[in-house]
Amino acid sequence: MSSAFPQTAAEYWDKYRPHRGEGPQPRPVAERFEWTGVPDHGPGAEFIGLPENALDLGPAEGENAAFLARNGAHVTGVDFSSVQVDRARAFWADTPGLEFVHAEACAFLAEDSRQWDTIYSTWGAVWFTDPEHLFPLILKRLSPGGIFAFSHRAPITGQHGAQKMGGTWLEGRGAELTVYRWQYTAQQWADILKRHGFTGIDADTLAHRDPAKLGTLIVRAWNPA
Repeated sequence: MSSAFPQTAAEYWDKYRPHRGEGPQPRPVAERFEWTGVPDHGPGAEFIGLPENALDLGPAEGENAAFLARNGAHVTGVDFSSVQVDRARAFWADTPGLEFVHAEACAFLAEDSRQWDTIYSTWGAVWFTDPEHLFPLILKRLSPGGIFAFSHRAPITGQHGAQKMGGTWLEGRGAELTVYRWQYTAQQWADILKRHGFTGIDADTLAHRDPAKLGTLIVRAWNPA
């Protein structure tokens, strides 16, 4: 009998944002590129421009990837969860220039020899992958002069580096399944990116509309090669 609790990190993401309503899940809106998780808040696609091709690491439902594809980019979305990939494929089957691949981010970047003008992640795989492993692979697959950009929730003061995730899905199972997210201050991210060879680094925190909530850390850097 299968467990109701996730046994692996991939299964954890299979259970992320499940559809709880009746009938088919409605397709998300893709009218604007969103970095913050708060609609119409902060920069949009202009933060990265409109690339000829782009790689989305951890697209989940794929609305940002769909937005770029609708505006002429060829976009590949790579997600660790087969459930998320199947859902994104169903949502955007009618969108040309868009593909979703089921793979772990580092494994995909190590095996796929393509290069991209832009590699980005919005509250996605960059937040949940060790940058010491991920960033060299991203730099290798980023076209010369290409942009790498990502966002994640601003960290709580003092909670930097690899942080254990909690949540109802992990209650009572912390010893069997540990999911981490890597979070740093803007300056810490800038230092890590510089050390891995990125240049033109722009990192800052955008406050939430609600002062009681954490904002979003947004980062952009270039491949100088």
